[in-house]
Amino acid sequence: MGLKGKLVVSVEVKCEGHSIHDLYHTNTHHIRNISPLINHFEIHEGEIFKVGVVVSWKYIEDGKEKFLKEVIEAIDHHEKSITWKVIGGDVLELYNSFTIITSSEHKWTTTTLIYEKKNEDIPEPLALLGVFIELFKHIEDHLLTK
Repeated sequence: MGLKGKLVVSVEVKCEGHSIHDLYHTNTHHIRNISPLINHFEIHEGEIFKVGVVVSWKYIEDGKEKFLKEVIEAIDHHEKSITWKVIGGDVLELYNSFTIITSSEHKWTTTTLIYEKKNEDIPEPLALLGVFIELFKHIEDHLLTK
């Protein structure tokens, strides 16, 4: 059993996928007002929502508050994707490396988790993947009521 892993979830959405990408890219700081799963969002350094910006989140996973600090490594406007590299927080207690890629297309939004476990006993990050699925639902509901 390898220590590297990749999980992908794609969710069909009623709103346009590009609307979700636009929210992640230009209004990420508003997600805390949209979803009860996000308690805090902060920009630590860099220009807002550009490659190199360092941000942190406090979010709820399995009923517990978690912390995540990440840097945007890449933004592809054509593919509507953002690559976030985790550089701090609870996730790195279990994983040596962790990358989150969010992307959107016509009626689909996708999150890809790429990670390396610290040892074989570490579980797959299914709970975090569940956070993204719930987050998609909250964002979709918000965009459909606008």
